[in-house]
Amino acid sequence: MAKHDVTVDMPPRPLKRQDVSFTVKRDGSTFGTLKVSNGSVVWFPAGTTHGCKMSWVKFDAMMQECATREERR
Repeated sequence: MAKHDVTVDMPPRPLKRQDVSFTVKRDGSTFGTLKVSNGSVVWFPAGTTHGCKMSWVKFDAMMQECATREERR
């Protein structure tokens, strides 16, 4: 099974116009970058400059439809 490492690069102030970036590594190599903003989430696979963008409403619908319920708050 692949080992994933996630690193977050947080801005020094509350999230407004600046995205928060999560770098995801798989077995030590960059797997991709997830950028989170107020309006959407964007996934940039490794080695690409164009990301896959999704609004929060679509993200919520996709997670409710496709994800398994594993985590409990």
